[in-house]
Amino acid sequence: MVDKSVKKVSSDYSPKGDMGQTYLVSGKSVSMRLWKDEPAGESKEATQREYETVGYVIKGRAELQLEGQTILLEPGDSWVVPKGSSHSYTILEPLTAVEATAPPAQVHGRDE
Repeated sequence: MVDKSVKKVSSDYSPKGDMGQTYLVSGKSVSMRLWKDEPAGESKEATQREYETVGYVIKGRAELQLEGQTILLEPGDSWVVPKGSSHSYTILEPLTAVEATAPPAQVHGRDE
């Protein structure tokens, strides 16, 4: 049987993650999360994740370091971090962004 259900998630009631993320809607193959007013600060330690991430900056600025490349992200910019890529980031101004991860980041401890 094919799942044909529609999901609606109000971020007011969404669960929060340990890193500050708000988990939005999640399907079987992709999920969304919100980073809201993340404070500027020091560079995050480089990491690799077992999921692909695409994102969109709503407000603020950040630098994304990905496999030796550095890009500036500003409102209206989007990005992709391929699965398994070494990456880190530095928030330069309080940042609000939406990300989608495939497969869902929060499943089976992928987000830890």
